[in-house]
Amino acid sequence: MNNKHGIKHGILDKEEAYLLLKEIESNPQITQRHLAEKLEMSLGKINFLVNALIDKGVIKAKNFKNSQNKLAYVYYLTPHGIRTKLQLTYKFLLRKTQEYEKLKREIEYFKKEVNHKNAKA
Repeated sequence: MNNKHGIKHGILDKEEAYLLLKEIESNPQITQRHLAEKLEMSLGKINFLVNALIDKGVIKAKNFKNSQNKLAYVYYLTPHGIRTKLQLTYKFLLRKTQEYEKLKREIEYFKKEVNHKNAKA
């Protein structure tokens, strides 16, 4: 089922997928091991996410020979992947903006509470 931004609920609705797409877009030759380290996720989780995104047509992996690693991959976003990343960026921007606004209100409340108690002391 699609939400109003066209993102299917499931793997593509997770912030981890967005972070992975962002890293792959900026460094297509990054290894899954480096992705795991950089994103602070397990190698198994990265492997699961990469395979799920490949299955959904969001990214593609292309084999290439590398002197350090006999067989390595270049990951790249498909046109669908580029659209998906843009949709995810928009979605997470909205969510982070809402979180920021809520936090700002809470900070103002606490400031007023502290100022009110200081005035009585």
